[in-house]
Amino acid sequence: MSYLSHLNPPNLHSAVEIVLDTAYQGIDTQGWEKLFAEARQSQLEQFIADLFAGKHINNSEDRPALHSALRNLTKTPILIDGKDVMPAVADVWRRIEALCNKWVGVTDVIHIGIGGSDFGPRLAIEALAHVPGLQSRGMRMHFLANIDTAELARILARAQPHSTRVVIVSKSFTTLETTMNAKAVVAWLKDSGCTQSQITHALYAVTANIHAAKDFGVDEDNIFPFWDWVGGRYSVWSAVGLPIALQYGFETFKQFLAGAEAIDLHFKNAPLEKNLPVIMALSLLYQQEKHHIKAYAAIPYADALDWFPKWLQQLDMESNGKSVDRNGKPVKHSSPVVFGSAGSNAQHSYFQLFHQGTEIIPIDFIAVRDPMSDRPEAVAHHRILLSNCLAQAQALANGKTASNPNDVYPGKRPSNFLLLPKLNAFYLGALLALYENRTATLGALWNINSFDQPGVEYGKVLAKPIEKALASHQSDIQSNAEIDAVTAARINLLNSNYSPS
Repeated sequence: MSYLSHLNPPNLHSAVEIVLDTAYQGIDTQGWEKLFAEARQSQLEQFIADLFAGKHINNSEDRPALHSALRNLTKTPILIDGKDVMPAVADVWRRIEALCNKWVGVTDVIHIGIGGSDFGPRLAIEALAHVPGLQSRGMRMHFLANIDTAELARILARAQPHSTRVVIVSKSFTTLETTMNAKAVVAWLKDSGCTQSQITHALYAVTANIHAAKDFGVDEDNIFPFWDWVGGRYSVWSAVGLPIALQYGFETFKQFLAGAEAIDLHFKNAPLEKNLPVIMALSLLYQQEKHHIKAYAAIPYADALDWFPKWLQQLDMESNGKSVDRNGKPVKHSSPVVFGSAGSNAQHSYFQLFHQGTEIIPIDFIAVRDPMSDRPEAVAHHRILLSNCLAQAQALANGKTASNPNDVYPGKRPSNFLLLPKLNAFYLGALLALYENRTATLGALWNINSFDQPGVEYGKVLAKPIEKALASHQSDIQSNAEIDAVTAARINLLNSNYSPS
């Protein structure tokens, strides 16, 4: 019997020409009615209204989560504590456009940032590089995030120091990896014969801590502001997205914002039953309730979106990877583990687990209707790509019986099918905003604050005494209140002259 036999089509939903097909979720009409009732009972509609109204929904840090203001191209007034933020946002747009027109003769841009200061712009630069006909300004765009000097060395081996610009991105301007990498790049510029005046001219910053950026040596005219009501993982829409505008032009950056704004308006105004972020969130919640799922996968059938699952990992797991709710009480559900990579490559990697493993792992299949190149083979190749996407979803849903147990596919493996008409700046922005709003919806349904991340701080605190102990080069470090016995032994191992034979 088909997995769909009990369903009542249609299962198609759309917004801004993006189509969501939930037919393989295995949720019947009564199931959806119950889910929407639960959403209303959790006051989801009020949460959405409060989110866009600038209410302090980030309750632990007593601030709004108003990244939607960064893509509010209509400049409709948005008040935070009685003050309209849009004039300041629009001024940043003006400055980004002016910088795009100003830069001439730049061969390399080194964007230094980590986490939310890196994933969004890196994903956008990679994705838009595949858009047929989109003009690039031809600069080499380098992303420096890891404190591992291998990444630094690889970038500096290619960049031309006298025609390089450096964009340092840190909300606090105290992030250790970012500041150390920035110092290393400044030292490279100096060692390459750049004068202090040339170095100052090359440095730019995106930060909420303007004073710290100036102390570092960035000219105030080269500092783009960042606001505390923008979380790092939601920041690509701000001046953090400078690389997009610099590489592909300010109009392309505006199209990126416009796609996100279109989804925001849909999320804000559509009834729950037609609301794509809400429907996607409820389908995942259903699978948690029914199958107790612990992971889900996002598989974009577009090589241009290979970085998308990495961006999504931070968005979901940093936002909703919590064990207590807004009131400090234990939660029933929180973020599943998120993973994925581009299809059809992924089929030759971990799809065996999807089809025949003991874990049920929901999948978001993401496809693009139009081919992503203008090669003569593009149409035929794209047809095969899409056929693989559809076939995998069908096989996972319906399964297969066989006399040989090794050939049995259990089926009833849920998935969404998300179809973009094309991949350009507009639809890339729409895709990212769709998932941002879905993540916020899940947080509301679980009563989790999706806009803080206290869990990332403790390890940073512990790293400081450990780094000091490593710097001592002593191999007799003893455990104490900050360093436990296992870690002390590992420090001693590293500080010894031990080398495996």
